[in-house]
Amino acid sequence: MKGQEWYQADDVAAAYDDKRFSKGGQLIDRREKGAVLDAITPVEGRNVLEIACGTGRFTVMLADRGADVVGLDISAAMLQQGREKARAAGVSDHLEFLRGDAGRLPFPDDHFDTVVAMRFFHLADDPEAFLREMRRVAREQIVFDTFNRFSARSVYNWALPMGSRLYSKSEVAVLLAKTDLTLVDVEDDFLVPYGLYRSIPNALASPIRAVDEAVGSLPVADHFASVSYWNARVR
Repeated sequence: MKGQEWYQADDVAAAYDDKRFSKGGQLIDRREKGAVLDAITPVEGRNVLEIACGTGRFTVMLADRGADVVGLDISAAMLQQGREKARAAGVSDHLEFLRGDAGRLPFPDDHFDTVVAMRFFHLADDPEAFLREMRRVAREQIVFDTFNRFSARSVYNWALPMGSRLYSKSEVAVLLAKTDLTLVDVEDDFLVPYGLYRSIPNALASPIRAVDEAVGSLPVADHFASVSYWNARVR
């Protein structure tokens, strides 16, 4: 995993949500959660693993909607925040947090209905091996996102402290085929990169987002979107 030491630092965990999902970052949070819910339908009763669950944004949301969820992360500080969120939301009975390595998942084959990995694929050292490991523990479905090579993100990607890998959609399609996964759907979004949204107040970010969505609805815009949300089925 790229940036492993950076990601596990206590100060990074403490500032993680505020830095990424406050101000205009609230729009990112809303869209990512919507992408996960669109892919996992119905949520209630499903057995879900979230890899690199961080502070529990998705794990708590899914547990609140009736799923039985395991959140796995390498950062003890991030997991502690997730547990606090789960207690505050009253979903601790449906949610377990474990510390572990995304590359060596401590679960038997076909253990979960759905495996989710948001905000992680770009950090995987070996994307094919990681996708195979996700598939190994999933009975039915895999949901993940990628940052796209031909997008505005490439302008500042080099400056990120944890490193990041950008993908073309054709690369991901090849990876899905190699790992015996069938693409169900892919959604492309955010012509304007995440960094801009996070740096400005929501009142300014909202009209920019409206324009982003309007332009992004044009077919040609899919080639320049910053992020893709992938929903694949196990063959």
